[in-house]
Amino acid sequence: MKKAKKKEDNKVKYGTISLPMPLIDKVKQRIKGTGMNSVSGFVGFVLRQVLSTPTKDSLLNKGQEKEIKERLKSLGYL
Repeated sequence: MKKAKKKEDNKVKYGTISLPMPLIDKVKQRIKGTGMNSVSGFVGFVLRQVLSTPTKDSLLNKGQEKEIKERLKSLGYL
């Protein structure tokens, strides 16, 4: 019988980063009245947005795109 996972196994660990105070002050001004309650929350949100954007390396090259189009055409989709 398998043991149930403890809640601690699912906890996210956090680290610390340093930012210049003028940048922190700008973030505080930006988040006023937005419902975002901390500089850390805002920075985490922005980083998730940036990191979810495809990079040049994750885009298809012309050869890959051509192969996919040919495959879709052979399957009757194009």
